[in-house]
Amino acid sequence: MHNVAIIYIMPNRAQDWLKQAERDLQQAEDSRRGGWHEWACFIAQQAAEKAVKALHLRLGQEAWGHVVARLLQELPLSVPDALIEKARVLDTFYIPPRYPNSHPSGAPFEHYGPLQSGEAIQYAREILEFVRAQMA
Repeated sequence: MHNVAIIYIMPNRAQDWLKQAERDLQQAEDSRRGGWHEWACFIAQQAAEKAVKALHLRLGQEAWGHVVARLLQELPLSVPDALIEKARVLDTFYIPPRYPNSHPSGAPFEHYGPLQSGEAIQYAREILEFVRAQMA
């Protein structure tokens, strides 16, 4: 009998993650236009998270977790401090827009408006632009 080693090469899924991040950002914009500001904030955070994970994959790394600021800091390249600060803002939109017990009272939608969703979308857009430039 011969011992045969079979090696499976996993495809790099970076482009899939980036495409989904772009679609998530579009959904955030649609949610904002529709007045669903809590969802716009959450989906903007998701777009940024998926984009940064795409960059990790492109660089041959695995990335785990949902903290966009940390994911940016773990990249093996220089990331502007201002971008990390914007990611910190987005990270505050991971749980509170979805769960009523994240606020002292009121449903999540009562705590988010156009100011928050506009900021979240802008910051996510900047992170996607950074990722696109790094992946180009």
